[in-house]
Amino acid sequence: MIIFTDILRLIISIMIAFLAGKLISKLKLPSILGWLIAGMILGPYAVNLLGGSVLESQWFKVLESIFECTFGLIIGSELIWSKIKKAGPQIMITTITESIGTFLVVSLIFGVIFYFTHIPLYLAFIFGGIALATAPAPSLSVVRDMKTKGPVTNTIIPMAALDDLVGSVVFFLVIAFVSAHISTAGISVPVVLFLVFLPVFVGIMTGFLAGLLLRHAHTNNSTIFMMIFMMIVSIGIGFLINILLPAPIFNFTLLGMAYSTMVANIATKEQLNHIMTVMNPIIGLSMIVVILNLGAPLDYHLIAGASVYTIIYIIARAIGKYSGAWFGATISHAPQSVRKYLGFTLLPHSGVSLIFTGIAVSVLSGPAPEYAATVQGTIAAAAVINEFIAVFMAKKGFEWAGELNKSVQSVTV
Repeated sequence: MIIFTDILRLIISIMIAFLAGKLISKLKLPSILGWLIAGMILGPYAVNLLGGSVLESQWFKVLESIFECTFGLIIGSELIWSKIKKAGPQIMITTITESIGTFLVVSLIFGVIFYFTHIPLYLAFIFGGIALATAPAPSLSVVRDMKTKGPVTNTIIPMAALDDLVGSVVFFLVIAFVSAHISTAGISVPVVLFLVFLPVFVGIMTGFLAGLLLRHAHTNNSTIFMMIFMMIVSIGIGFLINILLPAPIFNFTLLGMAYSTMVANIATKEQLNHIMTVMNPIIGLSMIVVILNLGAPLDYHLIAGASVYTIIYIIARAIGKYSGAWFGATISHAPQSVRKYLGFTLLPHSGVSLIFTGIAVSVLSGPAPEYAATVQGTIAAAAVINEFIAVFMAKKGFEWAGELNKSVQSVTV
């Protein structure tokens, strides 16, 4: 009986978030802002409609993983090799410079602060590693919601996939070395790298097989059936891997990205258009649930208790993201609008940052519990404050680039 009550709570929360998004959009702001506010209000720190009994239940974690994989389709379906071949090096260079730039700026600033306050310098690198993370959902929801089109949009979509990879590699390398430094049971770096890229490998294999099957699909119904069936197979493999791992760290968004990228590059243009037409409403629902899950754990009380570290972290990360994106876009000869405004679309942070924070806290909690509390408090408060600023700035970035309402494709969310 409890599970049915919790399912009803989730359905009501989705409906409220949907209406909140529509209301916010009337103010010419992205719907995601309404979903995010709804998540915080409905979450355990406010009215508790979407409380711990839902968020911590096994069925919701399974559902969330499915939605994360489905959300990944919006990125992978745009990574058509023929389209990105010319811009490939440009996107790769910009992704690396904005990621590494953010890591260096945040690590350097906190390194100086911690040097004079006699705090171990490895903590600065942990802050830098967490700061790399860019949550793709907010910016991509602005792309869909406000029908953006242009150089910035064409850059941010493939970057969303690459940024997750680069950020994960750097963060887990930092955690591996920090763990080896402060603990006798260090994390094996090769194993860490294997786990980071594992969702991509799985998605490529199942996506390639799905693409081959689609070549034998001669009707729209068989195309959708094969696409969804192989996606379910992909998710099932991900669940199996999570069960075998010591902690459930398999990235289902990366899985969905890799899977849909392979399908998009093998299927015919007509098949891909039909697949996305059918999947668009499901992707829209997935985005609402993913953002609700992003907002619900955020404690708005942390805004009042934000420390100096939190403010420094938000500013340092913004400087790193913007300057790194500007530098990469400049040396790769990207369009002027990309150089000026791409950095604003990279500010959203919370989802992946909270996952990274949880991992960092688990590593520090035994040998250095006081520093675990510092990391947890700083990033949690930053997640609340930054997300509202970041969503607004992402929208402004697309607006200043002149890309709002340029796409004629209608999207159902």
